[in-house]
Amino acid sequence: MPGTHEEDFVFAGFTHHEIAVPDVRINCMVGGTGPPLLLLHGYPQCLEQWAGAAESLAGDFTVVVSDLRGYGRSTKPHDDGETYSFRNMSNDQLLVMSELGFRNFAVAGHDRGGRVAHRMALDAPERITALIPCDVVPTWAMYHDVDRARAAQYWQWYFLPLPEPFPERLIGADPDYYFENCLVANGGVSLEDGYGAEQLAAYRRAWRDPAMIHASCADYRAGATIDLEHDAADLDVRLTCPTFPIWGADGLLKGLFDIEAEWAGRCQNVRGSTVSGGHFFPEQSPRDTARVIREVLAEVSG
Repeated sequence: MPGTHEEDFVFAGFTHHEIAVPDVRINCMVGGTGPPLLLLHGYPQCLEQWAGAAESLAGDFTVVVSDLRGYGRSTKPHDDGETYSFRNMSNDQLLVMSELGFRNFAVAGHDRGGRVAHRMALDAPERITALIPCDVVPTWAMYHDVDRARAAQYWQWYFLPLPEPFPERLIGADPDYYFENCLVANGGVSLEDGYGAEQLAAYRRAWRDPAMIHASCADYRAGATIDLEHDAADLDVRLTCPTFPIWGADGLLKGLFDIEAEWAGRCQNVRGSTVSGGHFFPEQSPRDTARVIREVLAEVSG
């Protein structure tokens, strides 16, 4: 049921919902009017990542901003394996959108959220009007096109899937230090310059929870196992929905991959765009992010 919530302080005019789906309850915020648009956060954030861009986009869209299972205020099962597969995470969000009354919708996902969005489009292509993966390339490429530079930059892809409790204990010893280092090192800016005080407070509240630390590790364990099995079965599928990858103009990913070409290998209708900022451009440049999303979705509706 809609109501008020602590997150309201960064989502003016939005209502809070907790929606029950199999195994978990998904926390989300809904606001605005117009065609439905789902926004999914990345690692190690929660839905507050999209606060600035969501409020801007709410003038043109009905915006749903959601916590993935295991993150933010959504339920955090203590389990590995398929529990945190992108397929399960995407099914959560498909059910959330159905519960909210949206059969067809566009989806933009940053980082892990972009991978969930990709799986959503593979598993339910009839429901996705546009796919906007933000600063990611497909998961298959991340694990199969590895070289020294990519492995050094994306070391978390090999650390986080290690068996429990090794990464959980190391991160849990000082979660602020670990996760803030992620934001600074991958974002390319200081905490003060790249992230709002309210966002940081929400992130710290979320990642200080041992259940979130475990869930994020389990997410990456699934990414290195069951998600690759699912991807292997879909490698010959090229999505037909309009696909608009966006990446940070000052980020590291563009120097390691031809991002547009990677998505063109998996999708038939692709056009890439850049946004000012590094990997975490939704926080660093929320207005620019909203502008680009608005522009690419205008191509779909127009």
